[in-house]
Amino acid sequence: MKVDFHLHLEEGPYSPRWLQRTLESMAALTENTHVPHTMGWMQESFARLERRMHGGAFTEEWLDLYLKRAQNLGMHTVGIVDHLYRFKEYKTYYEPFMILDETPIGRLQREWLDQVCMAEVDDFVSCIHSQKEKWRRAGIELRLGIEADYFPGCEQELSRILTEQPYDYVIGSVHFVDGWGFDNPATQKQFEKFDLEVLYARFFEIVGGAIASRLFDIVAHLDNLKAFNYRPDEQRLLPMYEQIADLLVENDTATEINAGMVYRYPIREMCPSPAFLAVLAAKGVLLTTSTDAHFPDDLGGYTEQQLGMLAKAGMKELVTFQNRQRTRHSLV
Repeated sequence: MKVDFHLHLEEGPYSPRWLQRTLESMAALTENTHVPHTMGWMQESFARLERRMHGGAFTEEWLDLYLKRAQNLGMHTVGIVDHLYRFKEYKTYYEPFMILDETPIGRLQREWLDQVCMAEVDDFVSCIHSQKEKWRRAGIELRLGIEADYFPGCEQELSRILTEQPYDYVIGSVHFVDGWGFDNPATQKQFEKFDLEVLYARFFEIVGGAIASRLFDIVAHLDNLKAFNYRPDEQRLLPMYEQIADLLVENDTATEINAGMVYRYPIREMCPSPAFLAVLAAKGVLLTTSTDAHFPDDLGGYTEQQLGMLAKAGMKELVTFQNRQRTRHSLV
C-alpha cells in the first residue's frame, strides 16, 4: 500500500532556487500548449508561475499538482502537513526556545524565522479540508496534519496549540538542540565545536522527551542530526537507538521512514539509518512512509524503495491516522 504521510505545500526562505523548483514542479505536472523551450512555452510557464506567486500555496490549483502526482504513482493515502513555524500565530511559541540574540547564530536564526513565518494557519487548514472530497473521488485519501517542533519545557503551551485545529494527525520533530537549528546549512560549522557522541546523546535526550510527552502521533526523522555527515561511529549510537525504540513502544507512538535527507542533504540517507531501522523493526515499532516533499514532483518518489526496506527489515504493516485515530495497514 502506497502512503506518503509527511509532505509540505511550501517552505521558505524564498530564493532563486525556490523559484526554480516551483517552476520545475509546475512544468513537470502541467501540460503546456506550446512547443517546449519556445518563447510561447516560456510565457505560458511564467503566467502559471505568476498565478502561483499571487495565489500562494493554499489554492486548489497548487494542490491539484500534488493530486496529479499522487494519481500517477497510484498512492492510497497522502498526508499533508506544514511546519508550525510557518504560521504567524505561533511565532511566539518559537521565540523563547531559539537562540535569537545578537550572536552570529542568533542573528541568522532571527532572520530565518522572520522569512519563513508568514502564513496563517486557518488558510492552510481550510485549503486541505476543502479538497478532501475531491481527492476521495479521485481514489486517494487526503489527510491533514501539522509538524510541530518539540523543545524541552514546551509541553503545556504546545498541548494547547495542538487542540486549536482539527488535525488528522500531529507530527513531532526535533530541529533544535538547545536553541541551535542544526539542519540549517548556514549554521553547520557549529558541529565542529562538539564532541559528536555527547551531542548525539543530548539530541536523543530531546527526542526521547518528545516521545514521552505523548503529544504526537508520529515522531519524525529520528536521526536527522546526521544531515551534514557529522556522526560518530554508529556502533556507539546503537544503545541510544535502543532507548528511543523502547520509548516509542512504551508510549505507543509511531515514527516514519523519511526520505527527505536522501535528496536534500549531504548525508544522502533515509531517516532512520539502516542500522536504526533494524533496531526499530526488532522492537516492533510502528512506522509509516514519507518523502518529506516540499514540492509536488517529489511526492511519493521513494515510497516503493521504502516499502522494500520495511519488508526486508521484517515489518508487515504501516500506519496512517484520521481524526487522531491510528489504522494499521498491510504493506502490500
